[in-house]
Amino acid sequence: MTIFNLGSINVDHVYRLPALAQPGETIAARTLSRGLGGKGANQSIAAARAGAAVRHVGAIGAADGWVADTLRAAGVDVRGVQRLADEATGHAIIMVDDGGENAIVIHGGANHALPQSAVTAGLSGIGPGDTLLLQNETAHQRIAAAQAQAAGARVIYSAAPFDLAAVRDVIPHPTIIAVNEGEAARLQAGIEGPLPVAGLLVTMGGKGAEYRDLTAGRVTRQDAFPVTPVDTTGAGDCFAGWFAAGMDEGLAIEANLRRAAAAAALQVTRPGAADAMPTLAEVDAILTRGR
Repeated sequence: MTIFNLGSINVDHVYRLPALAQPGETIAARTLSRGLGGKGANQSIAAARAGAAVRHVGAIGAADGWVADTLRAAGVDVRGVQRLADEATGHAIIMVDDGGENAIVIHGGANHALPQSAVTAGLSGIGPGDTLLLQNETAHQRIAAAQAQAAGARVIYSAAPFDLAAVRDVIPHPTIIAVNEGEAARLQAGIEGPLPVAGLLVTMGGKGAEYRDLTAGRVTRQDAFPVTPVDTTGAGDCFAGWFAAGMDEGLAIEANLRRAAAAAALQVTRPGAADAMPTLAEVDAILTRGR
């Protein structure tokens, strides 16, 4: 089956510095690097490196062909990635401190200029057994989610960056909502009554993750693999992409959470976001050692 991803694509400008800047403070960065990011691109590459067939639907500026080339080299089908002449590729300013924590400012650019017709066309082949990934960094999430649901596909919605209005717009359609621990609390507080989805995937950083099966009323927990983080940028996207690939593969929830946790653990030991996503062989190796 295929994982379709209506996903953001950003160029990340990463500044490494001793500590995150506080309001009114100026800090000199030690280094600057450029790489591929955006929650959508991160998740597409993560799922592709997990072995899934992934088709990305999104947009970049016309001058940034290297971005599409990078996705393609990672095994992602980029026929649904539009090149918009009058828009800049989305980009992010990322500050990473010596402890691996980060602060991020994003500009949506082409991610928010993608025409609705391009989204509909990009998802035209979706059907039963397929999966749609989406996040809150693009246009037309509700339309995409409704199209995928109507076609019988699974919909995994990363409700981040968290925006309650966006969640309320999309929430009739997802199968699973993926959030971090803080976003989960805001979601529960902002939506009255039971969530109308089958499951909630909650990542909790160093505490691991859990899958809340809202249909069966069962919670499955997974501890984080102990590592020393270098850069936590994209860790949640890594987990979500690997989890989606595991669902597509038909893994049991326990095995799926464990594999996704191993992937995220490897990812945070490397600098960058999309570029730091591990391969299936690397994750299999860490799981084998952990037996």
